[in-house]
Amino acid sequence: MPHSSAQSPRTFTLSNFDFVLPEALIAQHPAAERSGSRLLDGRAATPVDRIFRELPGLLRAGDLLVFNDTRVLHARLFGEKPTGGKVELLVERVLGGNQVAAHMRVSKKPEVGTTLKLVCAPGHEDGLCATLLGRWPDAEGQLFRFVLSNDAGDTPYTLMERHGHVPLPPYITHSDSAEDAERYQTVFAKNPGAVAAPTAALHFDEALLSQLDAMGVQRASVTLHVGAGTFQPVKTENLAEHQMHSEWYEVPGSTQEAIRQCKARGGRIVAVGTTTVRTLESWAKTGLASGDTTIFITPGFAFQHVDLLLTNFHLPKSSLMMLVSAFAGYEPIMALYRHAIAQGYRFFSYGDAMLLQRAAATQPWHP
Repeated sequence: MPHSSAQSPRTFTLSNFDFVLPEALIAQHPAAERSGSRLLDGRAATPVDRIFRELPGLLRAGDLLVFNDTRVLHARLFGEKPTGGKVELLVERVLGGNQVAAHMRVSKKPEVGTTLKLVCAPGHEDGLCATLLGRWPDAEGQLFRFVLSNDAGDTPYTLMERHGHVPLPPYITHSDSAEDAERYQTVFAKNPGAVAAPTAALHFDEALLSQLDAMGVQRASVTLHVGAGTFQPVKTENLAEHQMHSEWYEVPGSTQEAIRQCKARGGRIVAVGTTTVRTLESWAKTGLASGDTTIFITPGFAFQHVDLLLTNFHLPKSSLMMLVSAFAGYEPIMALYRHAIAQGYRFFSYGDAMLLQRAAATQPWHP
C-alpha cells in the first residue's frame, strides 16, 4: 500500500496559494539561449541560484529524466461568420472525422450548422472553413465541435500547421512570431495535441541533452496533451469543490520498464514538468497507461513515482501551485517563491526554472 504523504494536519484553502507577483517578472520572451535560463536549486533549506546548464552537476548516472513529448499545435484560428462578425477558435482537441473540439470567442454565438470562413496563410488560399456541429463533449459542454475542411481535404493537423497561430498563454501580450514558433516548442516535441507547452522542458537544448547522455543519465518520455485549462486559476475557496479540466495522457511500455529499472538500480525519477508528474501519478493511481485524467494534486497527496521535479514558476491560485506545494512542502515552496521574486527570477512559460526534491513526509511507493 502507498505510504501516507500528509505533510501537516492543516486544511488548505485557495487563499493559501495566492501571492503578489510584480508584472515586470512575467517573462514575455524566452531567454537568449534555452539552457541559459536561471535555475533555482530548492532541494536544501537554503536555496542556491544557478544557471540551467548546470543541471548535469545536480544529477548522477542512473537517474531517469522523464519528459513530456507532446507537440504544441498551431491551435489558434481566426475567421468570420457569414454576417461578417469576427471569430477566434482555440482548438483544444482533435477528434475523428476531421472534427475538433474548440473554445470559441465571438460576440454572438452562431447557430449549429453555420460555416465559418477561416483566415488562410498567405499563398495558401485553399478555402479553409469550420462548420459548427454542436457542443462537446455533450450538449452541456464548454467546448464547441467543428469540422475543419478545405478544398484539398487536408487533416486538421495539416490545416492548423499551415494556417494557425501559436497559442501563446494569456499573460504573454504580443502576437505570435517566428520566435514563438520555435521557442514555444521543446526540441524533442513529437506527438501533436497540446495547446500549451510543457514549459520546464523548454530549457533543454541538444548540447545539454548530449551532456546528460554522456554522463549516464537515462531518458524516457510520456505524453500529456496540455489543455488551455492549465492557465485557469482555481476559483473555489474550498479546494474539494474544484473541478479539474481533462487532459489525455499515455505512458508507453518502454517508459514503464525504464521506471522499473531505475528503481531497481536505486536511481532517482526526475520529472521534467508538472505535466509529467500528472501523467505518472495518473498511471500510478488508476493503473491505466493511457486515457483522460482529471487528477488534482494538493498537499497530502501520496506520490508514488517522482523523486525530483524540474518546473517553472506558476500562477497564483493555480492548481500547479498546489501540486508543487504537495511535492516539496507548502512552507518551503512559499519561501522559494519569495526568494525568486526578491532575486528577480522570470516567471511563467518563458521564465526560469526550479529544481525540487520530494518532501521527506512524502514517501515513494515501491511494489
